[in-house]
Amino acid sequence: MITQDRLQLNDRFTKVFSILEERGEIVKNDRSGKGMGDFAEKILGNRQYGHIIRAFLNVKDKRVISYSQARILCREYGINESFMLDGEGTPFGIEAPTGMTGDNEGMFGNIMFTSTEAFAGATVDVGNLDESNSFFNLPGLAGDGMVAFPIKGNSMEPVIQDQDMVICRQIESVNDIRDNEIYAVKNNGSLWVKYVQKINHGGRVTHLKMISANHLEHDPFVEEVNIHTRLYKVIRRVMKL
Repeated sequence: MITQDRLQLNDRFTKVFSILEERGEIVKNDRSGKGMGDFAEKILGNRQYGHIIRAFLNVKDKRVISYSQARILCREYGINESFMLDGEGTPFGIEAPTGMTGDNEGMFGNIMFTSTEAFAGATVDVGNLDESNSFFNLPGLAGDGMVAFPIKGNSMEPVIQDQDMVICRQIESVNDIRDNEIYAVKNNGSLWVKYVQKINHGGRVTHLKMISANHLEHDPFVEEVNIHTRLYKVIRRVMKL
């Protein structure tokens, strides 16, 4: 008999699979690395097991994803383990909200505050953190796609201080980055707030150079851009009193 927690786990898997499809990270009939066979190979270890993935997605089928397979999914696609395994937080940790307009915006706020800290100094693994979210408004900041989180670390001082809060707007593409401006970068389970420069290779952006304002104590470093990379333009700093 399948336990209730496994059924709930499979429901979350179905939701995450749908999001990955919408983003183009899974294309069921694709033959260039994003198809169902490729997905099955990553999650189940065999590209011939696409039919098992389809069984997980079929509400009438008794087969459901296991916790070990769900952990692999989180690792391969940058999914928030707290959401996937425990149903806490959001699928991608600090995913910015969309569609919060009109009555909804006035009721809930259009800026999502997450308890996940953005480390301005050392990296932090955000995949396993317990996350809580709430919504608020600020004068002059309209529209959707905004997320706010607290800062920990001194590498962006004096521009951004430890325990400040930053408000960011998610950007769709790495190509939208403007060199030497401040972004929050979530990549491979880590989150930073830095000055960012694009690094091009073969006509496309392959890496990001991350630069601290406090450059005397913190050296620049380079991060590879991949399908898990999420980018947020810092548009407002809120100082801690």
